[in-house]
Amino acid sequence: QVQLVESGGGLVQPGGSLRLSCTASGLLFSFYSMSWYRQAPGKERELVATISRGGGSTNYADSVKGRFTISRDNAKNTVYLQMNSLNAEDTAVYYCNAVRTMAGGATYDYWGQGTQVTVSS
Repeated sequence: QVQLVESGGGLVQPGGSLRLSCTASGLLFSFYSMSWYRQAPGKERELVATISRGGGSTNYADSVKGRFTISRDNAKNTVYLQMNSLNAEDTAVYYCNAVRTMAGGATYDYWGQGTQVTVSS
């Protein structure tokens, strides 16, 4: 059974920091690109950050560039999202996503259950 389990969410004050973790099981972790998405109430889910299989390439949404850092530890089957300088617009449920695209075009796409991040004073 494939499982992605997020942790590290919670309540934080504006300007503060949080580090989210997502630990995977039941898959060959190093074969998957990993991403963090978020969804705020009433808004569509948006891509926050992506990291390549070996961690050598990352991409970020413009809204989080310079504040968030995605990283991974393949030995621990874990991807992280370090979030600094948080503000109220970062409040959302954050989801971990694993994607593997096969040579024939099929994809494997798995999601975690989400973890709530609330930025409020």
